[in-house]
Amino acid sequence: MLGTARPTPKSAGALSRLQSHKTYLDSVCLQCLLYRLLNSHCFCLLKNGMGLIIFFLCAYVPKTEAGHCKWAEVLKDLERIKTSKDIDVSLYTANADEDEECLELVMRCFFLETEVIIQECLIKNCSKTQDVRNIQKNGNESLKNSKLTSTKSKKCKECEEYEEKNFTEFVQNFVKVIQRDCKH
Repeated sequence: MLGTARPTPKSAGALSRLQSHKTYLDSVCLQCLLYRLLNSHCFCLLKNGMGLIIFFLCAYVPKTEAGHCKWAEVLKDLERIKTSKDIDVSLYTANADEDEECLELVMRCFFLETEVIIQECLIKNCSKTQDVRNIQKNGNESLKNSKLTSTKSKKCKECEEYEEKNFTEFVQNFVKVIQRDCKH
C-alpha cells in the first residue's frame, strides 16, 4: 500500500541539523563578505596614519567659497547695490581688519546701518530698496540663528564709535568683513 511518507525520527533530526547548518553557513558567508569589504582598497587607507589624516582633511576641512557661506545671499545683494547712484548717505563703517574677537559685533553694526540705508531709500525712492531690505532680512536671520559669541571687551567698539564713511566705502568694508567671516 502506498502512503504518504512521514519523516522518521532520524530524518527529522537530520532536517533540523541541516537547517541549523544552513544558518551557520549564512552567518559565515556574511562574516566573509564583511571581512572582504573591510580589507578592500577603500578601507585600506584607514589602517595607517596617513590614510586617517587624508580622511579627516577631506571630511572636515571647512568650505570657504561664498556658496558655502551663511552670508552668500547678503553678498549677492551687496553686489547689486554697490553701484547705486541714488543712495547718498554717511554710515558708521567698521574697518575690515577689526580684531577677530569683535567680528560678530562688527557684523551686527553693519546690519544695523542697513536700517539707515532703508530709511534713506524710502525718502528718496531708491531703486535698490528691496535689495537693501533683503540684506537686512538675510543678515538678521543669520545673526538670529547664531548665538552671540563675541563679548564686549575693551578692544571692541560700539557701532557709533566707528568713523562715518560714504556708501561706497561702507559696502566695500561690509563685503570684506563678510568674506573674512566666511573663511572662518
